[in-house]
Formats: sequence, structure tokens, C-alpha cells
Amino acid sequence: MSQDRGQFSSRLGFILAAAGSAVGLGNLVAFPVMASKNGGAAFLIIYLFFIAFICYPVMMAEIAMGRKTQRNPVGAFSELSNGDKKWRLVGMLGILTPFMIAVFYTVITVWLVVYLKEIATGSLDVLVDEATFATVVAQPSLFVYLVLLFVLVFCVLLGGVKGGIERLARVLMPALAVMLILLTLFVFTLDNASAGISYYLVPDFSKVNFSVINGALSQAFFSLSLGMGILITYGSYFSRQDNIPQSTRLVAIADTSIAFFAGLLILPAIFAFDPNTNTDELSTSSVGLIFSFLPKIFLSMQVAVGYVGASIVALVFFMLVFFAALTSLVSIIEIPISCWIDEWGLSRKKAVLLQAVLLMIFTVPATMSLGMSDFFTNFTSYGGATRSFFDVISNVFYETILPLVGFTVCMFCAYRWKASGLSEELAKGDPDYQGSLLQKYINFSIGTVIPAVLLVVFISTVYQIYL
Repeated sequence: MSQDRGQFSSRLGFILAAAGSAVGLGNLVAFPVMASKNGGAAFLIIYLFFIAFICYPVMMAEIAMGRKTQRNPVGAFSELSNGDKKWRLVGMLGILTPFMIAVFYTVITVWLVVYLKEIATGSLDVLVDEATFATVVAQPSLFVYLVLLFVLVFCVLLGGVKGGIERLARVLMPALAVMLILLTLFVFTLDNASAGISYYLVPDFSKVNFSVINGALSQAFFSLSLGMGILITYGSYFSRQDNIPQSTRLVAIADTSIAFFAGLLILPAIFAFDPNTNTDELSTSSVGLIFSFLPKIFLSMQVAVGYVGASIVALVFFMLVFFAALTSLVSIIEIPISCWIDEWGLSRKKAVLLQAVLLMIFTVPATMSLGMSDFFTNFTSYGGATRSFFDVISNVFYETILPLVGFTVCMFCAYRWKASGLSEELAKGDPDYQGSLLQKYINFSIGTVIPAVLLVVFISTVYQIYL
């Protein structure tokens, strides 16, 4: 094992880093609106059920694979299958997926940087204009911000696991939580905020159908960074003496708490802006909500706190979203870097440089695919619509592949590595695991119920997007 791999300094470091990878745009924006459109607390109950009984076992399986082998997804699948080439290919998919998701996340994070700059310089009213977003995403000056973002992200990654990733998480995750709580308390003081709270927390089971159930599982799975190889890689940095089930539980609780409190921020803010809001008309797209709808909400607050006050609130919110995007981006990019170190024997410095070059090659056309270049803007068509290069990356790797990778992890742990091997690894650091109800549930479900559910989600997603 390369001396460049590193290790988290403590269980807290692992929990914060893993939570940082999980908390992203979907938690802060898409989840609250999905909940409000699909039965409020009824959706939340279904979501929590899937977190506990589907996602939690998959999280433990991925972390256990990483800790057992002390390697990245390619190395983990290869070592645990005794070099079986078919499973090594699955591991490669676990590297390709986060690499392409990093492209998607990088582009969105660059847009966030531009919006932060505009708000900080007093241009919140400009961002409210419907045409502003289309102008922002098509301006060549984006590449200046792209370079600055690359410098920031890859400087963090050069610091390694402890000095870079963990240090960033230790600063940004508490800051994110504090900012979220303060913003939520402020929004609660606005007129009509209580209407949004009621809409969010009062269950409406009449809206629950198969589509809602499928959406709840998809949101839960994506929210916890499953199927991306992140938890396999982070598991390889996890101490063999620490408790995987307990640590995984805390990561899931932290991620779910952020999503829940984001709902207590977004929905009351929307209803304070317009008490007659029809949430069925709101888009669940994080991009559309963040960049097109929410600036209007913040500008409307000038009636209560003035233009400067509204700009400060907007600035804090966009900083919150930027922190979430940055921690996720750093986590995602680390996955292929760990592969270059483990499989190719590169030093961390060379692996980081290689990843920076590869990511830039794909990020540039993705950045150009929303108006700068007609070729990349109208890249292909499927599902009855024209798709940009950015759309293809988002649809294929962010929305479609993840449940498929999760399905293969379950089948691998149940039938190739065997449940006994998984149980043995999970028992290290947790003497109460062997013979517990949790062990019995995981041994039963990891090769039956959970992969069946994930396969249904994968097929349903393919049908909805591509057919």
C-alpha cells in the first residue's frame, strides 16, 4: 500500500468527511421541494424508512469493502474477488461514475461562485431577472472562475486525507450547520412562514403513489453518496479499531438532519414570499430552484429587512450551498485520485495533477454546453428532447448509474465476498455485532430485498429519462 494514501485521524474526522460528501445540492434544495410536492411528512416518513432499511446496509457494505482491502473501488472489488476481471470492471464503473459526477458538480459550483460575487457586489436585483441565469452560464468569463475553483479544490486534495479532506470537513461542516440554523431561525420570523412549516410537516398520504415511493428511495440513495465509490474509498482510510455500524449511523443521521432542516428553511421562505404558492408547480431541479427561483425570494425580504439585509441573507444562503457543493466536490474527486495512487503507484502529488488535467478536459465542454457552443449545447437527443453535453453527464451518471452500482455492491457482498466475510469485517470494532438483529437483517436483505428494490429504481429511472 502506498504511503501516500493516508488515514483519517479519528472517527469524528471520518464522520464529518463522509457527511460532507453526502450533504450536497439535493439535501439543501431538491429534498424540501420533493417533500412538499409529495405529501410533506408522508414523504419524509417513507424517506426515513428507506434510509434505515435500504441505504444504511449498503453504506455499511461499501465502507466494510474499503476498510477490509484498504483500497479504492477497483482494488476492493479485485482483491475481494481474487482478481476476477468481471468484478474489477464493476470497480472501474465505481471510478468512472464519481469522475463524471465531479464534472457535473464542478460546473454548478462555478455558477455558485459567480452568484456569490454578484450578490456580494450588490447585484441581487440583477439575479432576479429571468434572463440572468442564461447569460451567466453562457459567458466566457466562467473559465476564470473555473481556474480559481480548481486551484482551491486541488490545493485541498494535495493536503491528503488528514491535512486536506478532513481539515476542510472539520471547518465547513460545523459552519454549514450553524449557517443553516441561523437562516432558518430568521425565516421563522417572517410573515406567513408558518404556512410553509405546516405544508412541510403535515402529512398528506393521498399523494403517495409508486412514483413518490420511487422518488423517495432515489433521493435517499443519492443523498448518502451511495454507488459513487466514495464510501468504499473513505472506508479504506477508516481505522480497523473503529465501529462501522455506529459511525455509519451517525453519518446517515447528520445527512438526513441537514435535509430536514433545509426543508424548515426553504418552504417557510417560499410561503413568506408568496402565501398562495402552489408547490406542485415548483421544479425539483436543484439548478432551477437555486439560480432562478430563490433569488426572487431573497429580494422579496427587502420589505422586512431592506435591500442590504436581503442581500446579506442571500449571501449567507449561497455560501451555505457553496460549502455543501465544495465538500461534495472534494470527496468525489478523491475517488479517482485514490485509484491512481493504489493501482498505478503514483505519488499523491502526481495523482492530483493527473486528475486535475483529466477533469479539466471534460469540464470545459460541459461548461460550454449551456449556450457557449452550439455543438455541446445540442449534443444529442433522447427521451423526446434535445440534450446538452451537461445534460448527458447529469442524466447518465448522476441519476441513472448510482442504483445500478449499489445493486452490484449488494450482489457482490452477498454472493462473491459472502455475507460471512462482510459480517466478520463489520464485527471489528463492534463486539456486539455478531449475532445481533442488525447482522441477521443485513445478511438476509443484502442479497434479496435491497438489490431487488435498487434494480426496480434503476429500470424505472431508465424508463422515465430515456424512453
